[in-house]
Amino acid sequence: MKFLDHLEEWFITFLMGGATVIIFIAVMHRYASGYAIPGVQDWLISLDVSWAQELCIIMFVWMAKFGAAYGVRTGIHVGVDVLINRLTDANRGKLIIFGLLAGALFTGIVGTLGATFVWENGAHYSFYKFMGLEMGDLYEGPITPDLEWPTWIVYSAIPLGSYLMCFRFLQVTVSFIRTGALPHHDHGHVDGLEEGEPLKPGEDDVIYSMDDNLHPHDHYTGEERRIRNHGPAGDERRNGGDRT
Repeated sequence: MKFLDHLEEWFITFLMGGATVIIFIAVMHRYASGYAIPGVQDWLISLDVSWAQELCIIMFVWMAKFGAAYGVRTGIHVGVDVLINRLTDANRGKLIIFGLLAGALFTGIVGTLGATFVWENGAHYSFYKFMGLEMGDLYEGPITPDLEWPTWIVYSAIPLGSYLMCFRFLQVTVSFIRTGALPHHDHGHVDGLEEGEPLKPGEDDVIYSMDDNLHPHDHYTGEERRIRNHGPAGDERRNGGDRT
């Protein structure tokens, strides 16, 4: 499953990054075309980027569908568990399993309806044509306005994303039955950063205060501060320097 997890993350990252780059290029092209730069303005106007908006919409739709499946796997989705947490552990577990299976059933139904729509919207025509089968009077299906792509390719995000989400619900259900734990996402965690020991109350600003809480000081550890304040050098400073 690690490969599927990484493939899911790479695909979502590609869609987000690609859409961002395309939007940036389209906006820069729109504003740069307004400057009367000899040669450059004519070249920019000749470029057709009217397809950028349509492509970005398609990419964000696919990102949303696969991002929803990613959210089930990682526990990002928002849930209201006030009543569930008041139940006993046994009843709470049963209700959680019921909710997960209900989510799997719902997304499975949506995926099946979406697959039927995609198949009847031109996918069956493209499949028969690719396989060299007799097409008869099969419906070729519409195309998108700007990119002129078959719309069944765009709408394939519905069955693919829904079926993946259904699989994630079943995966989380099996994991919960085995371990009793649900995926949890820590919004304060940053990948790549090591988490140290949590600070105790009152220690969050310890590096900005001296022992008298009146003056700033260098960033020394507690042991270093004790040696500097109570060692020979510290005694000399408090006694006005060397009296020899």
